[in-house]
Amino acid sequence: MTDRTVFTITGPDRHNFLASLITNSFDAQSPLTYAALLTAQGKFVADFFLLNDAEQVFLDVASTHASLLLTRLNMYKLRADVTIAQSDLSVSLGSGHADPRHPELPHRTYSAASDRNAPSAITADALSALSVRLAVPQTGIELTPDTYILEAGFEHLNGIDFKKGCFVGQEICARMKHKTELKKGLVKVAHDGSAKADTPITKDGKPAGHLYSVSGNLGLAHIRFDRADGMRADETALTVID
Repeated sequence: MTDRTVFTITGPDRHNFLASLITNSFDAQSPLTYAALLTAQGKFVADFFLLNDAEQVFLDVASTHASLLLTRLNMYKLRADVTIAQSDLSVSLGSGHADPRHPELPHRTYSAASDRNAPSAITADALSALSVRLAVPQTGIELTPDTYILEAGFEHLNGIDFKKGCFVGQEICARMKHKTELKKGLVKVAHDGSAKADTPITKDGKPAGHLYSVSGNLGLAHIRFDRADGMRADETALTVID
């Protein structure tokens, strides 16, 4: 996966440092873990995987978001005894560590840069289709700076732990979880195969959401739940499915 960057986080404070910032629990005994860093307003900055390896932690993030995430993490370091550096590790799919987001997603392996061009067990198009079928949002597509992660289904993706203690943006997430009912969210939709990705959704001429990824006759859309019936992306009818 040439579109992924792997950082190493070293130092005796590495687990406490991460635990104070990210949406999920992670300690020295954790398996491959999916989590995100949020703004103080509870909005998405980046999602990533964390993996313990001897005296360091691997952080696997989309390359498009690597620089932003590194800047944010260094901003929060303060006096924590940690060092964050970009590694030459590559990410491949098909074997290794189970993807915590969904059991049907391919496992992830971290190996030397010399393996970067090794054949993948799944093509990019097939991975995108699988993500749509399983309703797994993708970084930079469904997951944007305007995203609230509960609206993106992070609970179902095992990406947030409300029992772990404080993290950046926790107050907003907790309020959305316990004190309000979500009025918007990411859903899987069916259509006749003619819908196009990145298309506004309307109902009776009123804004109802946005269609993001499309694969065959399925798509992922962020919608207003009160306008879920009778939605259209341009001229194409959309139906919410489980």
